[in-house]
Amino acid sequence: MIHVMIERHIAEGMLSTYEEFSRKALQETYIVHGFISAETLTNTNDIHHRFIMCKWRTQKDWNRWYQSRERMELMNKVYPVLSEPEKILVLEN
Repeated sequence: MIHVMIERHIAEGMLSTYEEFSRKALQETYIVHGFISAETLTNTNDIHHRFIMCKWRTQKDWNRWYQSRERMELMNKVYPVLSEPEKILVLEN
């Protein structure tokens, strides 16, 4: 099992738009092969700073999803509301 931490900074005035698009993207992820779970966290000092912690069965499952056309289509809606590119860290235990 691997853990994927996605860090995002949301542009000012775009919180509700981000939350709508992010929620839809997460709903689509729940049906992807190899996906186990996810939780969204907010920095208590900055509501525009978010983290998504996902668990995937394997690195291969994550890579397949990360490079998929489906994820790209979903993220093309999320990326414009970010103030900087997302950062992704893949971890294993």
